[in-house]
Amino acid sequence: MTATTTAPIAATPVRTKGAPPARLRAWATRAPLLPALVFMIVVTQLPFVATLVISFFDWNALYPKARHFTGLDNYQEVLTDADLRHSVWTTVVLTAAVVLASLVLGLALALLLDRRFRGRGVVRTLLIAPFLVVPVAAALLWKHVLYNPEYGLLNGLLHYVGGPQPDWISNTPLLAVEVSLVWQWTPFMMLILLAGLQSRDSQQLEAARVDGASDWQIFRHLTLPHLRRYLELGALLGSIYIVQNFDAVFTITSGGLGTANLPYTVYQSFYQAHENGLASAAGVLVVIGSIIIATFALRVVSSLFREEVSRA
Repeated sequence: MTATTTAPIAATPVRTKGAPPARLRAWATRAPLLPALVFMIVVTQLPFVATLVISFFDWNALYPKARHFTGLDNYQEVLTDADLRHSVWTTVVLTAAVVLASLVLGLALALLLDRRFRGRGVVRTLLIAPFLVVPVAAALLWKHVLYNPEYGLLNGLLHYVGGPQPDWISNTPLLAVEVSLVWQWTPFMMLILLAGLQSRDSQQLEAARVDGASDWQIFRHLTLPHLRRYLELGALLGSIYIVQNFDAVFTITSGGLGTANLPYTVYQSFYQAHENGLASAAGVLVVIGSIIIATFALRVVSSLFREEVSRA
């Protein structure tokens, strides 16, 4: 008598009668997001593709019939032209100065607001206010209310104490733009760093104080290492926005006196010189630089989320 073996029968998923398949349910879940996705593609991706295509052409709006394909010549001109190289260097200097100064001031204000004192809510609201001002309005405020050599507040205060009456924009044009941007972006850095301060381990801080650690030692060995990720996040996000800044440069100096950054140069090439291809190439380079910085910013954000989940 031979033993017979039966092969195992694979289990087949049982679908309830009348229930839609899993793929259909997945599409039904994603369907409400499709209009937003289509809108984003139409508004952002299609114009970028058009800009990318135009960047490979020698295309002057005044001579539309003379346009022709030039390959990477526009990119080569952007990277080798002296004025464009200067605008790239100005963009780097402007971004680095504003981000570093905003981080230092934002850290000082965050340490102040992390302490309990009467009226802290009012002070926090007042310190956040500059970030909520429209960028063009903020630039006009600094240009006319503060920097004006005849009726500006800064020269008014100097006149009151018998000091000099400088023309701030003419004498220090790039510094004038940087100060206005630092004033506007310091609250942003302050909020990020304040969130980092409030996420510290209170038991660890209390143990350090019991062991006799001073405030400076706690800041140097506990607070600063804890804030490293938040400092990186603030620097990366600030760099993304400052690299693309146009309002302050256009409003305060109109790109003159050596303050023309890359976004202003793109505007100048497109609207004044009518060089569509050259302006598109410069714009594509700005987008690529922003994407690179944004990639690092997203990695920092992801690491922060992972750390918070691990603590929980």
